[in-house]
Amino acid sequence: MFRSVLIANRGEIACRIARTCRRLGIATVAVYSDADAGSLHVRACDTAIRIGPPPARESYLDGKAVLAAATESGAEAIHPGYGFLSENADFAEAVGDAGLTFVGAPPASIGALGSKSAAKALMARAGVPILDGYHGEEQDDAVLAAEAERIGYPLLVKPAAGGGGRGMRIVPDSAALGPALESARREAASSFGDDRLLLERYLASARHIEVQVFADTRGNTVHLHERDCSAQRRHQKVIEEAPAPGLSDAVRDALGRSAVAAAEAVGYVGAGTVEFLLDETGEFFFIEMNTRLQVEHPVTETVTGYDLVEWQLRVAAGEPLPAAQDAISVDGHAIEARLCAEDPAEAFLPSTGPIRLMRLPGEGARVDTGFETGDIVTPHYDSLLAKVIVHAPSRAAARARLAGALGETAVAGPVTNRDFLIAVLAEDAFARGTLDTGHLDRNVRSLTAREDAVPDAVLALAALAAIRDRDDAAGDAVSPWETLRGWRLNAPARRQVAFRHGDDILTLEIEGDEFRLPDGRSRTVRKLSPEPPRVGAEIDGRAVSAVAVCDDGAALVFMPDRTWRLPLFDPVAEAESGVREVAASVPLAPMPGVVVAVSVASGDRVAKDQPLLVIEAMKVEHTIRAPSAGTVDAVHYAVGDRVDEGAELAAFTPDEA
Repeated sequence: MFRSVLIANRGEIACRIARTCRRLGIATVAVYSDADAGSLHVRACDTAIRIGPPPARESYLDGKAVLAAATESGAEAIHPGYGFLSENADFAEAVGDAGLTFVGAPPASIGALGSKSAAKALMARAGVPILDGYHGEEQDDAVLAAEAERIGYPLLVKPAAGGGGRGMRIVPDSAALGPALESARREAASSFGDDRLLLERYLASARHIEVQVFADTRGNTVHLHERDCSAQRRHQKVIEEAPAPGLSDAVRDALGRSAVAAAEAVGYVGAGTVEFLLDETGEFFFIEMNTRLQVEHPVTETVTGYDLVEWQLRVAAGEPLPAAQDAISVDGHAIEARLCAEDPAEAFLPSTGPIRLMRLPGEGARVDTGFETGDIVTPHYDSLLAKVIVHAPSRAAARARLAGALGETAVAGPVTNRDFLIAVLAEDAFARGTLDTGHLDRNVRSLTAREDAVPDAVLALAALAAIRDRDDAAGDAVSPWETLRGWRLNAPARRQVAFRHGDDILTLEIEGDEFRLPDGRSRTVRKLSPEPPRVGAEIDGRAVSAVAVCDDGAALVFMPDRTWRLPLFDPVAEAESGVREVAASVPLAPMPGVVVAVSVASGDRVAKDQPLLVIEAMKVEHTIRAPSAGTVDAVHYAVGDRVDEGAELAAFTPDEA
């Protein structure tokens, strides 16, 4: 076994690899960019070495810098995690040439499977079923358009060298093909350094099933059963589970045999994942093979009882697989949810900034994370904050347990998809196990819709959080005239808290143990004192508590099924400064990022919702559209320019009503 391993990654996967290394007595070396100098993965390793500035291409994707760090540290092996350099055949070969061990697939296998086009041809020869499509080297738009007509619409445009849903576009008809090719090429080049594309027949109601495979250097290949990853938004996985629900034994067996055949067809070694689409008839088709550990590997670990990172290290060290096929069984059911810094109600717009509070579930759930309170989510990398994984004897019990674990989760600072995950788990289609890959995108509006009326309990907890915040701000003021605690001579303290909710101002008056609610009703409230950041109260004899904090001028109350955000209302401050309103005619940057496309120029006439610019942030492209029909007076940024959140991107004059 290795004495030391350099982890060529960041975030939760770097922390997770370090955890197994620590258990095995292996010293760990972290690498970091300037943006990650104080990150959790740096603190989790024995040694840490800087490899460059924040952009991934100048740090985590810089193979020479990573190799130099490995040489400097004396590491014997490099574990790439997932993403970044994990599926880079040239890097894997360079690691071997430097006399180090690459903890991953052989360069030849990575190369053979790195091109999705070549991989599909290889799988067809091995007898693995594939979808009809175009996987050729000719990339001229005219060739692709002709092939699209042959395949038929709708179809998928996909990067030939990528995976994980990056750069994928659904094309409903020929009119949408040109823009899809342009956008997909741009994202493929940015994410994978290769802008080649392939076309595939699109299955509108398919499920995404993948099989974990493992092979050693001694000719042994096994599978560790399947996972269902059909809960996706914008082709990115949200919730994964093992085993896949509702499959017959015959389909499970066929999937496992096809996955092993795929691995053996390329002389595979190490951990890999063979991904399939499963249609409504039970027929399945090869999508791609990922030559690395998957984000969702914990659900397989949980139901099989094996540590897949340990397997990777042992196989890379030349040891045989720790278990034969007949010894690998499934116990119970596991489900994983990806907690991301993004806003589902705003088209999953990524969210950045300091994490002022991060409370993750404890007993009963496994949590893999690369963040904690005080860390900063930057715009340079993806939006994954943590993975919450649960295990139970049955799928129904696991689903309930995960909903409970997410209900305990609270993040203040960046917006997260916590509530969206809880809503997905409660969905009938998810409960039945029949959810297909397009379901979440088709139903995102209903999954993000919320009741508007604020419950009395939420108002009470928000008020208590606001009062606690005021009291903390007041500190140790000794004079009653300076305190903010509502002191009155010979009378109970009286406090007032007001919140904005839509167009309404909700004002609560608190005197002693009595709350006067916005409509004049009075409730008897006795304050409870759970451990902060929780607040608690007994309202008319019924106890309620939740994590509640004040952040960025609002009270956040994390109830089990929903996060309530109630902006604090200060009439004096608003009268002095006014409420800042941005004119609807000004296109603004929704978050920090880099301009990757400009579609208009000064003087252009545009229609409502016509694309103006495209900004890339956190590995995702965001199209900025015209707020109305009008004229572009000026474009303030060019391709390659960095923009700050809220930056005015263009001067725009709307047409008169």
